[in-house]
Amino acid sequence: MQLPSAGNGSFGFPASRYIGKRTLKCRNVELALGGRTLIMGILNVTPDSFSDGGNFNSVGKAVERAFTMVEEGADIIDIGGESTRPGFAQVSPQEESDRVIPVIRALTEAGLTVPISIDTYKPEVARGALEAGAHILNDIWGLKHDLEMARLAAEYDCPVIVMHNRPEPVYDHFETDVVADLMESISIAQSAGVRDEQIVLDPGIGFGKTYEHNLQLMNRLHLITALGFPVLLGTSRKSMIQKTLGVPAADALEGTAATVALGAAQGCAIMRVHDVKAMKRVALMTDAMIIR
Repeated sequence: MQLPSAGNGSFGFPASRYIGKRTLKCRNVELALGGRTLIMGILNVTPDSFSDGGNFNSVGKAVERAFTMVEEGADIIDIGGESTRPGFAQVSPQEESDRVIPVIRALTEAGLTVPISIDTYKPEVARGALEAGAHILNDIWGLKHDLEMARLAAEYDCPVIVMHNRPEPVYDHFETDVVADLMESISIAQSAGVRDEQIVLDPGIGFGKTYEHNLQLMNRLHLITALGFPVLLGTSRKSMIQKTLGVPAADALEGTAATVALGAAQGCAIMRVHDVKAMKRVALMTDAMIIR
């Protein structure tokens, strides 16, 4: 497989960022892409998330946190009801729904003005979330765990974030395989009737990859952005940063900032982060330096 390529751009990276401005239609809300880097705020309503488990696992606390993140500059709120940290324990669709649906419904009734993303790979949870007011599907298995996720995205004509993932970090040719895996997810979405304009890619930093793989992919994100779809980058507080700096997740702010800046420079359109206020500033500064 021949990897995508592009001409040289700012910061010495290929100019894959410059694919033109576009609109992501999140049901009744629209997001402008191709200008400034967007910020997705992470809202974990779980008791066991790797860095903030239990902090927001009541409806009241979750709603308050979501509105705080919007005030700090979040363009999207991503709600998850099952931890995906290494070694996580799966929960039933019913338990996951019981965690996320009341929060989504409360945020919708409270008039949240930014799109809500539901972080799930289970169609039962996804459908309930969309019915409650969610706007975006965020699937950590790239639609490969259950094909019904792709059909749901087509049915509701909502954006779907397809993340690269593998059960084990085993590859023949790492970079080529990652691109091929993402192309397979794109094909699944297209075959189900999802419009290309509604597909967002996620390189899956921290999922199905070794420490070395993660660093290598961070240096080669332009291979993903060159595919022509918006790219979401989720590196916030992850083990790659913790291991490099020798710090716990809660002390990974500076490392996360470095990854956000590098990702924006290579053309990633959306950053999924815990620390919205700080990463919003990092993104704005990086955007100001990128040659358009």
